[in-house]
Amino acid sequence: MAQISPVTGRYVTFDVMGDECKVFFLENGEGQPLVCQHTAGCHNHQWRDLLEDEEITQNYRVVAYDLVRHGKSDPPKNKEWWKEEYQLTADYYVAFITAFCDALELEDPIFMGSSFGGNVALQLALRHPDRFKAVIPVEAADYSPGFYLDWWQHPHANAAQVCASGVWDLMAPQSPEKDRWATWFYYTQGSEAFKGDLYFYSVDHDLRGKLDQIDGEKCPVVMLTGDYDYLTTPEDGRRTAEQIQGAEFIEMKDIGHFPMSENHELFREYLQQALRIIEDKTGSSTTAGANGSQQGNGTRDEDQDKGILEKARDALR
Repeated sequence: MAQISPVTGRYVTFDVMGDECKVFFLENGEGQPLVCQHTAGCHNHQWRDLLEDEEITQNYRVVAYDLVRHGKSDPPKNKEWWKEEYQLTADYYVAFITAFCDALELEDPIFMGSSFGGNVALQLALRHPDRFKAVIPVEAADYSPGFYLDWWQHPHANAAQVCASGVWDLMAPQSPEKDRWATWFYYTQGSEAFKGDLYFYSVDHDLRGKLDQIDGEKCPVVMLTGDYDYLTTPEDGRRTAEQIQGAEFIEMKDIGHFPMSENHELFREYLQQALRIIEDKTGSSTTAGANGSQQGNGTRDEDQDKGILEKARDALR
């Protein structure tokens, strides 16, 4: 029998630093807005399982967009974009996200992004702590040099294969094979935007010496990093979190650089843990799914968190 997904897709048009952007987004759920940014060169399909996760969407309105020039979001409509090289900057990236949230009239959204989306989450916490209830930087760090490679778009290179193959060994071998191949497939489609995204990731994003300006009490920061990520390692994530007042760091075991698409079932448990931390810090009553109820005294039960994660990993082995 056919099943129709509860996820809906729509377009919204808004201005970003003079660019007219018609942006596609998927959404599902009710309650606290949870805005999700895909990884570099990819699109919102990476959040497919989260968008259909009933434990999350019963309390959270999950919104996953395609950054302009990605997926179903075309380049700016009012300019000859093909005459200039695409290089994503921190200023433009931050302006885009805040304009998107304003266009949808999202009140106190939680922002979550992975990889270059995780890095911009840190930028948002620094620049707009009053606009976001909290941020969840996934696979992020203060600085991620070395991944802006000119030869990736050389005529003698197959950009689609290079992009897809380049992400394969960033995933954990324990992750389900079908999900690793789905992540690989996504990256065969986004090669033209990949290099420009990596300009932000490895060149323009640099918060070294600025992390102490982020107030993790005003805008809670909960960082998640997989232990199979060699681009932004757990050591990078932990070092970054330690320099942010009030920030927390969670190392995700048996998962890599694309946790939301390579192994959602395991990632969900870590995400629920992060959401409970945010609830504790903000005093909100939202619960992070059936396994994420708050404790009566308003503090999280860390032993319970560990037990849930162990059960999830055992079930996936």
